[in-house]
Amino acid sequence: MSSELHDRHKAVLPDWIALYYERPIELTHGEGRHVWDADGNRYLDFFGGILTTMTAHALPEVTKAVSEQAARILHSSTLYLDRPMVELAERVAELSGISDPRVFFTTSGTEANDTALLLATTYRRSNQILAMRNSYHGRSFSTVGITGNRSWSPTSLSPLQTLYVHGGVRGRGPYAGLSDAEFIKACVADLEDVLGQAYGQVAALIAEPVQGVGGFTSPPDGLFAAFREVLDRHGILWISDEVQTGWGRTGDNFWGWQAHAASGPPDVLTFAKGIGNGMSIGGVVARAEVMNCLGANSISTFGGSPITMAAGLANLTHLLEHDLQGNARRVGGLLMDRLRAAAAGLDVVREVRGRGLMIGIELVEPGSDRPSPDAASAVLEAAREGGLLLGKGGGHNSSVLRIAPPLSLTAAEAEEGAEILATALRTAQAMADGSAETADEAGRSAL
Repeated sequence: MSSELHDRHKAVLPDWIALYYERPIELTHGEGRHVWDADGNRYLDFFGGILTTMTAHALPEVTKAVSEQAARILHSSTLYLDRPMVELAERVAELSGISDPRVFFTTSGTEANDTALLLATTYRRSNQILAMRNSYHGRSFSTVGITGNRSWSPTSLSPLQTLYVHGGVRGRGPYAGLSDAEFIKACVADLEDVLGQAYGQVAALIAEPVQGVGGFTSPPDGLFAAFREVLDRHGILWISDEVQTGWGRTGDNFWGWQAHAASGPPDVLTFAKGIGNGMSIGGVVARAEVMNCLGANSISTFGGSPITMAAGLANLTHLLEHDLQGNARRVGGLLMDRLRAAAAGLDVVREVRGRGLMIGIELVEPGSDRPSPDAASAVLEAAREGGLLLGKGGGHNSSVLRIAPPLSLTAAEAEEGAEILATALRTAQAMADGSAETADEAGRSAL
């Protein structure tokens, strides 16, 4: 069945839509932290539809809210008052930490970041944007133009002039060997230097507190607070891209920016993914003067629709009432410990990193610091065979395993997933060792 569907997929969909696995799978249903494919195989889901299934698959509260709202009205648009939209906006505004906030709903994180760029460039009357190296912000024409990861930026054409600064990747690059304090100091100096090369005023810095597609990398706590001091001197806005880090996923904080809170909240915050638990919700929170700077009419046909807002409200209520942020901190800490123990002694693993239930495992060629996409693919396949779904990412080479299960993950499920992953990592290590031996033999034969 999956083979036949794959053939149909290739016949009508673009080549650049990526599919996982040598034999792609069709997921048909889910419950809790598990999903099933069309062949009846059951998997523990450690990727949640790219960090989107935030609470649980088929969460009863969300299913009930969607069903009840669908029975009333599915759609009306922002041209009419929408009670669920107002109620969710009130909740998000209160949680954002931004002073005098206004909320605009979109259908995706890409559209949310696109809106944030529109606001910032209009407010500052500049098309210059600061972005982080190794970043990812979406797939629209404007957001690929600020994405600092060539694997996800298919064109150099852009309506924006983008200036890239250091700081998003702690363990690689020219500042990797510095202490955290020295790293922050060097990155601030780099920011100052970049601003010295800009023409006129820069509109905004957009940054993910933890880079998602880039491989779950993050700077030392406090970097963006130090950046903010520089930005404020120049009147430059700070946009925190919380599409993947929001809603308590990192455990220690509800928003990623709160690890850098010494200089206050961002001017603009974007969100998406987890708030809808699979429904298409994105959005922007900004100070009123920034949000209201547009001088033309604007609407969103599908952003803030009654049915998605009902789902978001139910999902957010469940998250808060069950302290899933605390669960992410506790179970995420357990999972991190188990994964680091599993990786000990395996030189195919360079680093296990992350926060809460946002964990990355970077894979390399044994005996080197060279990223190994082949090892990452091997682990992905072996984990699937063992009944575990993972994600991939990381810089320009997809050599990082991305682990981001629903925030309701239990300790027993964390243990189970870690055991499957440990076996998959050992498989990748054996394959890498075998490849090295084959290369050595080939070298000796050539001599």
